[in-house]
Amino acid sequence: MGVAPEDLVGSAAESCVVPTFAEYVPVVEQAVSAGTRRVYGSYWKRVLELWGSRRLDEPTASEIKHLAERVRSQRVVRRNARGGRSAVEHCIAALRCVYRHAVADGLLSESQDPARRVAMPRRLPSTRRGLGEQPVAELNRVAAATGNDPALDTLLLRVHTETACRRGGALALTVGDLDPQQCLVLLREKNDTVRWQPVSPTLMRHLREHADQRGAHVSGDGRVLRYRGGNPLTHRRYDHLWHRLGRHVSWVATQQVSTHWLRYTTLTWVERHFGYAVARAYAGHTDHAGESGVTATYVRAGLPEIATALSALTGEDHPLAPAG
Repeated sequence: MGVAPEDLVGSAAESCVVPTFAEYVPVVEQAVSAGTRRVYGSYWKRVLELWGSRRLDEPTASEIKHLAERVRSQRVVRRNARGGRSAVEHCIAALRCVYRHAVADGLLSESQDPARRVAMPRRLPSTRRGLGEQPVAELNRVAAATGNDPALDTLLLRVHTETACRRGGALALTVGDLDPQQCLVLLREKNDTVRWQPVSPTLMRHLREHADQRGAHVSGDGRVLRYRGGNPLTHRRYDHLWHRLGRHVSWVATQQVSTHWLRYTTLTWVERHFGYAVARAYAGHTDHAGESGVTATYVRAGLPEIATALSALTGEDHPLAPAG
């Protein structure tokens, strides 16, 4: 009959009324997580400003590439800028997210998705690195001696140094996520990963005291980390903390050190002393085959190994670490 399967799929999608970006982007915004909205929100806003009245099936791959380059040229150039690669990547990814939802909703066929035909910029190696014992001690000294809430800031540094968690994992901690008997905290991080992570008895005690003193038990969400007034902590506290540390410690400002450097620090130390499998489990990386290959599926480390590494890192015994 001269009709290919692709023609049938395409005709089904084309029979739908394709919405404009102004009509559909708000739908996608409601369907994604808060973290995704935070990352892609500014790019979706730019798309609405330029293409709000256009239908999803109108832009071409070349137009998307041109938009990404326009975003690159208009970015705020920071000290640690790397040629706008991140802006281009996020712009393309934000549009890919919109088109994935449109395909899933049957508004477009996969062949009508122009964003997937636009190549992502090649990622450069990260400039982040693990810090030594003395630099970490200096950060803690300055955090304890400056600012309007040293107790909160030093607690934040301790949380990230021990757990190597991301900011979102710390901010999401609730009172119900603390297991004081086994010294474990439940971390909820990106890509909806959830895992129990060992912490030292000292950190567990300070987390519980902090939650008690700042009203976490009587609040609606039970979030552990809070300002002195009782409001839950936000990402802005991290921004203020590192900006202040940079004013007092020159290399923090020069190298644009951030909370993620503490994750590098801890995981590098664990890998050097306890091997790749333990470091991978400590980081909470998922078990999909990647550069490490499928072998990682068979050599996974568990909580006892993570607890043993933590004990060596903190110098404190842990309930889950094997004796001797």
